[in-house]
Amino acid sequence: MNKDQVKGVAEKVKGKVNETVGHATGDTAQEVKGDVQQAAGEVRKAYGDAKENVKDNAKRNTP
Repeated sequence: MNKDQVKGVAEKVKGKVNETVGHATGDTAQEVKGDVQQAAGEVRKAYGDAKENVKDNAKRNTP
């Protein structure tokens, strides 16, 4: 697991918390902020996943 995967998951968690708090308090701005954070976290995690896949493939294909 690389730093982009970890930071992506952390961002998704922060986003979920913001979304939940925003929903509970009726603060739509905070709810939307949470949705955006979750999406950004998902993108960063996917980037980290891709980097891991490249690294793993390079290890497998190295003689």
